[in-house]
Amino acid sequence: MAQRILLGMLTPSSNTVLEPVTSAMLFNLSEVSAHFGRFPVTEISLRQEALNQFNPMPFLDAARLLADAKVSVIGWSGTSAGWLGFETDRQLCHQITTATDIPATTSVLAIAEILRRKQMTQVGLVTPYLSDVQERILVNFADEGFHCVSEQHLNLSNNFSFSEVAADKLASLIRAVAADQPQVILTFCTNLCAAPLVAELEQELSIPIYDTIAAVVWKSLQVAGVNPNRVEGWGSLFAG
Repeated sequence: MAQRILLGMLTPSSNTVLEPVTSAMLFNLSEVSAHFGRFPVTEISLRQEALNQFNPMPFLDAARLLADAKVSVIGWSGTSAGWLGFETDRQLCHQITTATDIPATTSVLAIAEILRRKQMTQVGLVTPYLSDVQERILVNFADEGFHCVSEQHLNLSNNFSFSEVAADKLASLIRAVAADQPQVILTFCTNLCAAPLVAELEQELSIPIYDTIAAVVWKSLQVAGVNPNRVEGWGSLFAG
């Protein structure tokens, strides 16, 4: 039997997109499977109660359960560092690895790594978030050297509702951002079903589109020793 590669993914409790999309991305990698650990997240806002959802302990509890499955890597498939600051994800990865002895990554840190590798600093941003959350994301991206030249957001706060945004609405937001010609467009929320649209829209717009679900899969595969280029049909991120 070929050696199995098991990817652990930390998942917001109200997210219904990242699990099926992640599994679909990995479908043709016969030795690779994704395994998910949930913790409570229902609201995305700057209210203290919503911010408290991202305290380290629930992450670590879920990570320890994933460690029982002997996963090769633990990825936080979420974007909270966008509004909390990228350093929160750096600290989280350290805490997870200290607690489980398993390497860790996140959607946001993977996006940052990809942008730096490709020397992209002028980004377009599509999210479902509230205006004040979006403003915080733009500030934190700028602090990391990434400047938003165009953005669209839906002004929503209920995390479950993000999963119900229709594909044609997402495509229209991406096209609106593309009109300002950023170097790259980020679909920034792991409960938006944007990743399945990426390959077709990249061809239409001639602009790379990096999705946060795709980014954490890309990095998790790398950490696990699997070439991400083997993922086909999910956009230029996986093309090397």
